[in-house]
Amino acid sequence: MFSLVLYTALVVLLIAVILFLAARLGRRRPGLEKDRAYECGIIPSPRDGLPLPVPFYLVALFFLVFDVEGAYVFSWAIALRELGWLGWLQATFFIIMLLASLIYLWAKGGLEWKKKERQ
Repeated sequence: MFSLVLYTALVVLLIAVILFLAARLGRRRPGLEKDRAYECGIIPSPRDGLPLPVPFYLVALFFLVFDVEGAYVFSWAIALRELGWLGWLQATFFIIMLLASLIYLWAKGGLEWKKKERQ
């Protein structure tokens, strides 16, 4: 316990010293280039302020959902013997709920990313 407290105190002290030195020794030269947003070396244009299209958010959301599902199912598979039948039933319920939500999303047209033509 003592080593954990000592380690935490040293980390906090080191961070405080680094922040103090950076604030005191660092030069401050404000200018147009330093105030501009940095986007991988690309100069931002006025159009960049527009929101991203909906399919971008859908892909991000699907990635999060399936990434969390994959982590859950993987950890369940590793501990399968310790969990027994109750753990198997809980994981099966979880997977069925995800499958039902995917079917609902599919039925409501949530997977249609192309713009629908007006009639």
